[in-house]
Amino acid sequence: MAVQEARQGAATGAVGAHAGGCTCGDCPHGAREGHRRAVAAFLRARDEFAAGQGLPAGVAHSASASRQWVSAELTQQAEAVAERGRAEGEAWLARLWLRMACVVWGGAVALLLAESLTAVGAGWTSARTAALLAALVVAGALTAASWFHRARGGALAPVIGEDNRMSTSRTVAACWVLFVAYAVLLLAGRLAAASDHAERDALIAGLDLARGAGVVTVLAVVCGIAVLVRRVVGLRILGLRLQKVPAHRPRAADLLTDDSGRGAFADIQYVVISAVALSFAAVRLARRPDQLPDLPWGLAVVVLISAATYLAGKYAEGGRPVILSVVRAREPGDLDGPIRTGDDIEIRGTGFVPPGTQSADRLSRMVVRIGAVDVHVPLVPVTGGFRNPTDTVLTVPVPAEVEPGSVEVQVVTAAGVATNRCIVQVTD
Repeated sequence: MAVQEARQGAATGAVGAHAGGCTCGDCPHGAREGHRRAVAAFLRARDEFAAGQGLPAGVAHSASASRQWVSAELTQQAEAVAERGRAEGEAWLARLWLRMACVVWGGAVALLLAESLTAVGAGWTSARTAALLAALVVAGALTAASWFHRARGGALAPVIGEDNRMSTSRTVAACWVLFVAYAVLLLAGRLAAASDHAERDALIAGLDLARGAGVVTVLAVVCGIAVLVRRVVGLRILGLRLQKVPAHRPRAADLLTDDSGRGAFADIQYVVISAVALSFAAVRLARRPDQLPDLPWGLAVVVLISAATYLAGKYAEGGRPVILSVVRAREPGDLDGPIRTGDDIEIRGTGFVPPGTQSADRLSRMVVRIGAVDVHVPLVPVTGGFRNPTDTVLTVPVPAEVEPGSVEVQVVTAAGVATNRCIVQVTD
């Protein structure tokens, strides 16, 4: 009882000590600092084990025992790092809505300053007033959306995919939707303030499809691409043709990279060309605020080609993991021989480490099914990374529970996708 009371008192004291702006990593205020420290501790332990340091005397004499012990220790630390990462991601999302609100209202203030500077000498016009009011309406709507979705990233919640990454297709579509909505609000504001009948007719004529056909076509295509890509990715995952794992938190770099963080050509060209087209349309709207921006068909076709390229890239990415061969692992100096229980086998193939699963907590989830026995793939550290597992080669021991004879070998990746079965002969 005394020990329990002491623990409760210590916990109460810790809560009081960690209140406010604490960054020790043991409370929600220090989620980012806690994740940083956990990552540093894991990397330090991994490099020490890779150098042969920190092994207990009881397992140091056996290469197999030391490998299993190191793998278990790294797996435990990796789970702690992953937990810290999830906590840091949730805290980051909870703070994002306020940052987005500040960015949105900062944009409205920048528009006011720009209009004030350009009005010097030219005078303030009703078009400037309508543009500012339209910006305030859009900013207010985005701020309200940020508040209602503050736990999921604020205004960015609709463009965050199911894998907790920023979706390139949704972001591009959202930018075009916001731009067209702003243009229509601008015209509505000017129409409400117009007193002359001819001016009202001119503003209504500015919404004719003949003038805004390019923008409308691009808007329809990018929105359709956003919906279609979600369907394509979902079907490819269910069809075991695409491996996907969730990220700890979304990042702006997700718009230009694949799940592993490498730059993706299809995503980059789609974002760049869409940004250029949007900039051109914004300039046209600023020059002619009495009609929808007349996006030239040449530029519109470029955007459509870019969208088609992005969609084709989504169809082409990924692939199912495949086992090509299974052989007995042989250390230098060992004699050649058949596969026996207790031996290490080397599984060669491709797609064992899908994009986004390079972290230790994801690698530790890989399983090799040898007959009826599931064998977890051991983590073998080297300085700066892991020697096992890799995307093309896995090394695991054959447990004693495996019955001699023809045995099927199958790999289950961290994404939950199973490979083809390969038959090997296990002898006594």
